Amino acid sequence: MNKIDMVIRELHRSENKLAVDLLRMADRHSADHEIHHVGRDLSRWSQQHVTELARVGRDYGLDLAEQARDESGLFAAVEQKASELVGRHRQPGVLLLADLRHLYRDASGVSLDWEVLAQAAQATRDMELLGLAKRCHPQTLRQARWANAKLKETSAQVLVS
Repeated sequence: MNKIDMVIRELHRSENKLAVDLLRMADRHSADHEIHHVGRDLSRWSQQHVTELARVGRDYGLDLAEQARDESGLFAAVEQKASELVGRHRQPGVLLLADLRHLYRDASGVSLDWEVLAQAAQATRDMELLGLAKRCHPQTLRQARWANAKLKETSAQVLVS
């Protein structure tokens, strides 16, 4: 496995995780229509990125899943249920802040992964890979900016009330 393979594989993994996390957050906060609907919409971008990375990965001999899926298994299911139970006893706003913070950090990390891939694509003159990074990276930046804006908008209300 060469180094670009590793970058593609890691980006595929992190986009997959971001898609799943966005869907979980949307479902967990379904009473907040904006969070629910925007979270689901933003997840579609990461799902599309997973598909595109799987396709370009074939050119590098990688066999990556084309559909985003939750690969965390039983432990994540237990962790999710525990989080929901704890969230029922805490204020929903505090749980939303924690979810938005987590989402912002994950999307920022995925953004960095796209930058690394773009640099590698430029260095190797791989125009297909560079085109993919140019198409997908701005969407990931928007995911991070949305989470950051929602954190700023929501934090004062939650923490002072």
